[in-house]
Amino acid sequence: MDKNEDDFQLKGLRKKLVDEIRRKGIRDERVLEAVNKVPRHKFMDSGFIKFAYRDQAFPIGAGQTISQPFTVAFQTELLSVNPQDKVLEIGTGSGYQAAILAELGAKVFTIERQRELFLKSQSILSGLNYNVSFFYGDGSKGLPTYGPFDRIIITAAAPEIPEALIEQLKIGGRMVVPLGKGRSQVMMVVDKTGENETRVTEHGSFVFVPLLKGKQ
Repeated sequence: MDKNEDDFQLKGLRKKLVDEIRRKGIRDERVLEAVNKVPRHKFMDSGFIKFAYRDQAFPIGAGQTISQPFTVAFQTELLSVNPQDKVLEIGTGSGYQAAILAELGAKVFTIERQRELFLKSQSILSGLNYNVSFFYGDGSKGLPTYGPFDRIIITAAAPEIPEALIEQLKIGGRMVVPLGKGRSQVMMVVDKTGENETRVTEHGSFVFVPLLKGKQ
């Protein structure tokens, strides 16, 4: 398979992936359609292309992984993105999650602390004509000068919910974050209901790489 192509075979595999994650419980048709449109194989190294449309996570370098498609779809569904929402993503990684958000019509601001991934994901997303704003730095601090945001998504395991990010969330906004220091995390939804008020709900267990501070 050629990484630069998106042929009938790859589109067929993508459709099967969509059917699989629908069976696993994803109900939002807009999210499913975004997964169907984004060529996941473009975000993976050539050696992994034949695995691109399996519902699995795979290494992308710098000790990171491209998340399992079900997990990406699950977080995106919880985020409940509307077209033109300003969405802050903490942890660009491969860039796949940012592409899904852009496909939903969001204005995406994404932060990555690993320089190698920051440059690589930028190249991939611009090559696919996704208009995403990239930032190299410590995601736990957010982007105060660009906020407030309608939605915030954290794509790594957070030991706690960063206060700076709650401050950058609009009232009526929502954050989705995998929370916990152990081997698995609990997917949390934080709804900002007032200036200093939030409502937090739990949505099952997942496994993520840790959210680290600083940049490399």
